[in-house]
Amino acid sequence: MTHKELIRENFDSLAKERDKWIDKNSYFYKNDYGYMKFLIGKDSRVLELGSGTGRLLKELNPSYGVGVDLSREMVETATKLYPDLNFIQGDVEDPQLISSLDGPFDFIVLSDVLGYLEDIEVLFDMLHQLCHADTRIVIAYYSWRWAPVLKLGEKLKLKMPSINMSWLSTDDTINFLNLADFELVKREWKQLIPRSMFGIGSFVNNFIGSLPAIRRLALRSYVVARPMKSIEIKSLSTTVLIPCRNEKGNIENAIKRLPQFCNDLEVIYVEGNSQDGTLDEIYRVMHKYPEKDIKVFVQDGKGKGDAVRKGFDNARGDILMILDADLTVPPEDLPKFYKAIVSGKGEYINGTRLVYPMDDEAMRFLNFWANRTFSVLFTWLLNQRLTDTLCGTKVLTKKNYERIVANRSYFGDFDPFGDFDLIFGASKLNLKMTEIPIRYAERKYGETQISRFRHGVLLLKMVLFAFKKLKIT
Repeated sequence: MTHKELIRENFDSLAKERDKWIDKNSYFYKNDYGYMKFLIGKDSRVLELGSGTGRLLKELNPSYGVGVDLSREMVETATKLYPDLNFIQGDVEDPQLISSLDGPFDFIVLSDVLGYLEDIEVLFDMLHQLCHADTRIVIAYYSWRWAPVLKLGEKLKLKMPSINMSWLSTDDTINFLNLADFELVKREWKQLIPRSMFGIGSFVNNFIGSLPAIRRLALRSYVVARPMKSIEIKSLSTTVLIPCRNEKGNIENAIKRLPQFCNDLEVIYVEGNSQDGTLDEIYRVMHKYPEKDIKVFVQDGKGKGDAVRKGFDNARGDILMILDADLTVPPEDLPKFYKAIVSGKGEYINGTRLVYPMDDEAMRFLNFWANRTFSVLFTWLLNQRLTDTLCGTKVLTKKNYERIVANRSYFGDFDPFGDFDLIFGASKLNLKMTEIPIRYAERKYGETQISRFRHGVLLLKMVLFAFKKLKIT
């Protein structure tokens, strides 16, 4: 009997007991399924390879759900339980089966499957035919560090029995993905203690198990990746949004210094009820440069976040950019951001001021170290490297911005800056984040509108808010 036949026989024998094991370990599965639901948006087209009795696929609430499993008994059970979903019995490593599936899918899920595969790289390579440009591969598996503990759990009848499989590290998984032209977007480790233990498990998992280094000891590993086949670089229309309040002296310079980096370039000023004649200056510049597509809107609310939303809601460009009116991020650098997003190097492009040396008066000492600190905190919270969360220049497609808006209810309308609404939203959608270093310049006109202490307190509140939303299960 081949190894694959042994796998099929093992899962056939467990089909009727599978859901009982899930119920017996309800704390673990509740948290596991909860995080998978965080990663995978509902009402999506979802393919699950190794779907078992279909419980996870049902929990994901797809608009179109397909599950494939080697075990005939598992598939029959899943079909009876969830007739609204589609289940197929077959070998996920069979090229003909993969080709027959009704793709593309928004998400392809492999939960506790990789260890049973004969050739992981070949399967990953086949998955490209089921992907569109925005498809995400979501992989979940037990950490190799827990292999002895899990075997002991099986002997004590605390865990469903299994047969020999490959134990992969996160680096192993990422390497297989890279070999098959998939790029890492996100990775995470959860459940240092996979049982409630009268609330002790939840406390440890939320407040100790989420700490850097310690979290890598957790039972459960997750990887999210995106396809990176060759991307055709094309010209896309772009909107450059310039929020401005009391920035009269910078209005014309923004237009004069902004390169024509694409064929169709729109500039939107969102004016924040200035006291220095900024609005009149915008109208003057619009008349002086009629060849430029310049528009202006006046804020109804307050704060940069409100300005960003108003500007992006009225933008017509395929690509949306933010350029702060103080011009401390040079407008001449925007072509770099454009090239990065149209070439597929990233899906959310964030400027960073903290790589190159900056002008002597560009950023105050306390602001510099506060930015460093918050960048470390948000890198940990999001599991994505961000060296400068507060750089004003951020770029994404209009399509992805609209997806962020549609999912905004998860985080709510909490962000007065506009930066974190986009960062959190991009992370929730598993967008590939890419940073572009810029040389931060000294402001030439006006004064900064950042209050070190008041805004610092707001940032701390956002850290706590994000911790609750992203780390507490």
